[in-house]
Amino acid sequence: MHVRAASAGLALALLLVPSAPAQSAEPVDQAAVDFLRQNGLEKSQVMEHLSWICDVHGPRLTGSTNLRRAQRWAVATFQEWGLQNPRTERWGPFGRGWRLDRCVVEVVGDNPWPVLAYPKAWSPSLDGRVEAEVVLASDVDADALRAMDLGGKIVFLEAPRDVGEPFDAEGKRFTDSELLAMADQRGGSGRARDRNATPTPAAAVVDPRSDPRAGFQRRGAVLRVLAEKNPLAIVDRASKGTYGTVFVQGANVAAAGDGGRGNPRAADAKVIPQFTFAVEHYNRIVRLVRKKLPVRLALELKTTFLDEDPYEYNVVAEIPGTDPELGQQLVMLGAHFDSWQSGTGATDNGCGSAVVMEAARLIQEMVKATGKGPRRTIRVALWSGEEQGLLGSRAYVAEHFGTRGGETKPAHAQLSGYFNLDNGTGRVRGVYLQGNEAVAPIFRAWLRPFHDLGASTLTLNDTGGTDHLAFDGVGLPGFQFIQDPVSYDTRTHHSNMDVWDHAVAEDLRQAATVMASFVWHTAQRDQMLPRKPRPAPSPERERR
Repeated sequence: MHVRAASAGLALALLLVPSAPAQSAEPVDQAAVDFLRQNGLEKSQVMEHLSWICDVHGPRLTGSTNLRRAQRWAVATFQEWGLQNPRTERWGPFGRGWRLDRCVVEVVGDNPWPVLAYPKAWSPSLDGRVEAEVVLASDVDADALRAMDLGGKIVFLEAPRDVGEPFDAEGKRFTDSELLAMADQRGGSGRARDRNATPTPAAAVVDPRSDPRAGFQRRGAVLRVLAEKNPLAIVDRASKGTYGTVFVQGANVAAAGDGGRGNPRAADAKVIPQFTFAVEHYNRIVRLVRKKLPVRLALELKTTFLDEDPYEYNVVAEIPGTDPELGQQLVMLGAHFDSWQSGTGATDNGCGSAVVMEAARLIQEMVKATGKGPRRTIRVALWSGEEQGLLGSRAYVAEHFGTRGGETKPAHAQLSGYFNLDNGTGRVRGVYLQGNEAVAPIFRAWLRPFHDLGASTLTLNDTGGTDHLAFDGVGLPGFQFIQDPVSYDTRTHHSNMDVWDHAVAEDLRQAATVMASFVWHTAQRDQMLPRKPRPAPSPERERR
């Protein structure tokens, strides 16, 4: 729901200023809050969950053997805790899985040195150790690139990137003013989309496949040429990251006419081996080539494509509802379990998965200790395929609840709410309401016991890029928690430094406690959470 500018001050007052207890009709189960705070903050197991997820089973690329092992571990762990019907649910087909077996990159010659580099997922193997000359694609125009002999060469796609020193801290927490701006619908969320921002006109959006202004500098155009030139490998450097931090994801399909937008997991995809280098090493090589000095690289790349099972799986488990009338209704909490391949998938999104598991464990421990089960059934989910476009959660929602613009299924009327965590290691600061103004007084009451832990902000802004959108897109109440950014975007998100050591234990303990409380209160309240009107079909929204 959009908020008119004239009401901004009122929105700020409504969403941030805590009401006196007597003014709020929304009940808070103080005994449950006390139990969850004591056990969640003082007896937490969240970092141990995270170590199993990352140190033992990371990285967890969708379709990989590691993800399968992590899923089996999660099912066994939920069963050990006493959750009901822990299982995997199939979706897909997804396509081929992929595993990195070996990667070595070195500059060879009179002055040899090792290069910090990672292959992109779904890159094929090279035939043993191979050596080849480096060629710069960024320094030539379209005609020159077409005329070059690139067969067996290593093509550098991009110009070097200036690297400045980090005089400002790369890790941060939200300031009071930033949280106020979020509550006032003035943006400032870091990752949220400002609902009141003026949209970019469609005419201003450039299609890189047809933009003539940059010639063949743009990736899609370059890939179309390279598909016909058969280079040995393609190399780029990330648009951010320094001091050896490498941000790397999946390979592009190099098929003529495709523009690099195809599916590298398809059995018939033409994929040239692709690497991302640390920017400092990339820049050094470019400077040498521009001095007209030949640079040769030795590459070793061994990968395995996994074709046995083209389907993927989500992990699901439950704490059954006990109320005769409400027990069939659902409350869900979840996070995506998959990651990219260079780190161990800690902040994206082992942290969210560990928090979700810990929240479920805390609730189960409370049920055991008090003998009081939730009124509604609580269902926990660990999604796969999020990094490829929310594939696992979208498939689950379509299977159980319905599709956007299509017929809803009976369970659509039974889901009270879904809570998601996927913005790194940062502590919870509040909730993105996704424009659902009616839940504000409810969530405000539930946040009040955690003001001392820094969780007090509600914003009508919506935030994108993660699995709550699968629920929100079909008219179900789906929410992502606001989290401190810490070093998520600057250091860990999709990088080789996304490892256990950069998770903040205190933050994850707090996040699991807050999430457990929200899920418990949703399960216990007399009514389901209020809903927004079901959205109409919108291709643009589905892409977010």
